[in-house]
Amino acid sequence: MWKMNLFQLSNELEAYLEYISVTRALSKKSIEAYKSDLLGIENELGKSLITLDSKTLLNLLSKYKNKRTLNRKLSSVNAFFDFCYKSQFKEEQTKLKLSKIPKLLPKFLSYKEIQNALKLIDRSSWLGLRDYALILFLYATGTRISECLALGRDDIDGEWLHIRHAKGEKERVVPIAKVAKVAIEAYLSAFKYEKEFVWSNYKGEKLSRISAYKITEKYLGVSPHVLRHSYATSLITGGADLRVVQELLGHASLLTTQIYTHIQKQDLKNTVDSCHPMA
Repeated sequence: MWKMNLFQLSNELEAYLEYISVTRALSKKSIEAYKSDLLGIENELGKSLITLDSKTLLNLLSKYKNKRTLNRKLSSVNAFFDFCYKSQFKEEQTKLKLSKIPKLLPKFLSYKEIQNALKLIDRSSWLGLRDYALILFLYATGTRISECLALGRDDIDGEWLHIRHAKGEKERVVPIAKVAKVAIEAYLSAFKYEKEFVWSNYKGEKLSRISAYKITEKYLGVSPHVLRHSYATSLITGGADLRVVQELLGHASLLTTQIYTHIQKQDLKNTVDSCHPMA
């Protein structure tokens, strides 16, 4: 029986990876995730993925007890099969059903909680000024941490932020609050190194994701991504249009943004519960 060599790509998988890289222009991280999921299946079964039936695939993937991990694998397979069908590599369209996962509201912090944390930061050194500016920036712009850390000094133009290294390589422009811009200017004025990038560690080198996580964890007890959720939540509960929030966050689909409407509904319910005499 023919068996694939370890790490060998089937022709169809190689074509798919080229498609998502060139035509769809997905990020390197996304491409590597698809490659890892799909090539892993081919190597484990020693067969080209396109030859596998649904039952064989589901039996293999059933070992993943974490439903989110399982659904990621299933989504990768479905995207690959969809490509193969449209490219006429497969005669029939195959779609594996995803596992049902209860919708969880994203964790977020209130403006007051963030303000209280900012008061704890000692801004007598440039590192303190950096921590203060970083937290303000993340909450004021809603950027992903990867977008934040890729920020160059020229990317801040007046009251606007040009995000060039966005997910899926899609650029966007978002407004930046004056208080955040002032904080960044104070930090950069005290910064003793001349660098093109904005965020730096104590050595003057580019700040890493781990270091950024340690900063937000130290003062807020959360990851940087929670500040992105906090930004979106503040906009939605403040009455912002969902499509505007989608544009500001850089979501490809409105469905991704709609999770924040659950927070808006919960906020309305809490208001009624606390204010209405019949609640």
